[in-house]
Amino acid sequence: MSNESVDTHNKALRVNLDPRWYGTFAEIGAGQEVVRWFFRVGGGAGTIAKSISAYDMKVSDAIYGHSERYVSKGRLQAMLDYEFELNTERLGPARGDTSAFFAFADTVVARSFKGGNECHGWMGIKFQSRPRDEPSQILMHVRMLDAEASLQQEALGIVGVNLCYGAFFLHHQPEQLVDSLLDRLSTGRIEIDMIELSGIEFRNVDNRLTALQLVQLGLSGAAMFGADREVLQPSEALYKKAVLVERGSFRPTTHVNLDMVACAMEKFKADPAVADKPILPLMELTMRNLLADKKTVDHRDFLARAELLSACGLTVMISDYFEYYRLAAYLALKTKERIGIVMGVPSLMEIVDEKYYTGLPGGILESFGRLFKNDLKLFVYPFQKSPGDPLLTIDTLEIKPKMAPLYEYLARRGSFVHLDNSNPDFAHIFSRDILKLIAKGDSTWEAMVPPQVADLIRKRGFFGCPISGN
Repeated sequence: MSNESVDTHNKALRVNLDPRWYGTFAEIGAGQEVVRWFFRVGGGAGTIAKSISAYDMKVSDAIYGHSERYVSKGRLQAMLDYEFELNTERLGPARGDTSAFFAFADTVVARSFKGGNECHGWMGIKFQSRPRDEPSQILMHVRMLDAEASLQQEALGIVGVNLCYGAFFLHHQPEQLVDSLLDRLSTGRIEIDMIELSGIEFRNVDNRLTALQLVQLGLSGAAMFGADREVLQPSEALYKKAVLVERGSFRPTTHVNLDMVACAMEKFKADPAVADKPILPLMELTMRNLLADKKTVDHRDFLARAELLSACGLTVMISDYFEYYRLAAYLALKTKERIGIVMGVPSLMEIVDEKYYTGLPGGILESFGRLFKNDLKLFVYPFQKSPGDPLLTIDTLEIKPKMAPLYEYLARRGSFVHLDNSNPDFAHIFSRDILKLIAKGDSTWEAMVPPQVADLIRKRGFFGCPISGN
């Protein structure tokens, strides 16, 4: 059966007709939307050991244990673990030699009767790829974007069937598995902003690449992972946190990159509205930067940058929001706390150039209206083109006469913050110069990056550097 011809009906039927798969569907929140497909297409008795919906919180707690948040990764994991272990315990002796057991679960909140609530959920499957095998697992977070509850339920059922089908028949091709998750759907109906593959079948999968793939495919506008290399769900990672985001190529991470965020953090904390709030610094890579005139992203290059940022203890966001106002709008959906963006003077010069906003009906005024709402501030790091040149700051930057009144207005209202606490010794450091020095075998580049970054570049041979065991 070719992949192009497999619609939702045929996917569910193929699962039912394969004698290997046998397990449980546990669904909480929007109804039994996924298992309904397997009942509807026929042959479900060969696949479904049990179907359950524990809607009442006390009933749910009695089965899966108490949870502070019922629509959460923790609740989903408890459901999967409980149901999978129950299957192997109860069914293993009788049919463990011929059946590959699985547990599918989701916990979601669809549009309520009154409306206005966030519509999202966690969905996952824990499965054996063959009888008596160790389990593998896929977890993901979805946002349901349809305006009506019935349409959200329909979309949830389809993506759930896609997940089951992918787990059973595409686990050996994880990239194709991720690509198939929105078959028969559109990103206007479902967004997947986090996916995590684990277990024996996915032992060679780097989930940072799956995070990248979500953004590449347009399944989500952004994805995140932490310094520990674990993927993060953006809403949970940003919940009730002030956010300070620095955009860059980080190829490699330099002293300037770290000084920018450190200097901005000092100024950000001085804001009374931020002082007592937890702050999450984010290092953002845009898809436009990762592609850099190429048709596809170089995975080795991407992972090199990710490893260096991880070595510096930093959280990474990959986004498809090249325009800063779109990035600001995305972050504002995830947190109600203050947002700051860290940038150098050259980036500020681009922001105040009208040519970048020809696609907006309201031009630069519309862009600035979106960007600076909610008292967002730009923390601007000074720029020195080369040693001996004057230092450019928000106060010395030459602005086109036409834009000067708008620039001055924003400066007076405090939208720009000059990072006058920057280290002048770092003013001459540029990533492109470091790459040239590495290519020439000139070790002076090592003084331009943090020690842990230099160490990793040498040991792993990043960016063409000769591998060193020192």
